[in-house]
Amino acid sequence: MGKTISDLANGGSEIHVVGQCDLGDLIEPAMKNCDVAIDFSNANAIVEICAAALQHRRPLVIGTTGHSQEQRRLVEETARSLPVVFASNFSIGVNVLFWLTGKAAEQLGGDFDIEIVETHHTMKKDAPSGTAKTLAEVLKATKKTESEIPIQSIREGDVVGEHTVIFNGPSERLELTHRAMSREIFARGALRAAKWIVNQPSGLYSMQDVLGL
Repeated sequence: MGKTISDLANGGSEIHVVGQCDLGDLIEPAMKNCDVAIDFSNANAIVEICAAALQHRRPLVIGTTGHSQEQRRLVEETARSLPVVFASNFSIGVNVLFWLTGKAAEQLGGDFDIEIVETHHTMKKDAPSGTAKTLAEVLKATKKTESEIPIQSIREGDVVGEHTVIFNGPSERLELTHRAMSREIFARGALRAAKWIVNQPSGLYSMQDVLGL
């Protein structure tokens, strides 16, 4: 993802990459020279990333998934002092899927059983995916329940990402599906979020905030 974001940014004129950090690199030197930092790394890097962002007062766009509850709380605390976009998926289509899922659950009511199926490449480390977890959170919030939404995770081949929300009702079935064909869709969304967040006050934002959904 980092390489894809860098390639897209360098291919345009609106965003310039002034620093890149890989595994083992110090984050602070790159952070001080930027207007906004984009994180697609590892959940365990979030402590250093937040510390550097707070030190230099830099907005953050966080696309890394698999954070623990404690790590998520750290992001929320950082957002009290800085503008932060924290999203499990930066695809515009997926964020419309989040919105549609909420609307479908609202309209279909309690007569429909719900299941989420997500498929990714074999190298993806977290399961369920962050996107599937977000879909489950949308459904729980809409249905006003604490009951867990069933999620089936499949890891096969080089699948970029597929997510389906299934509503099974009496004599009918509704499926909402998003298929990612290229990682560029996530990179484009992250760059759009980076341009948007630099003009925002401190707070925790989602990609839906960026898109105005």
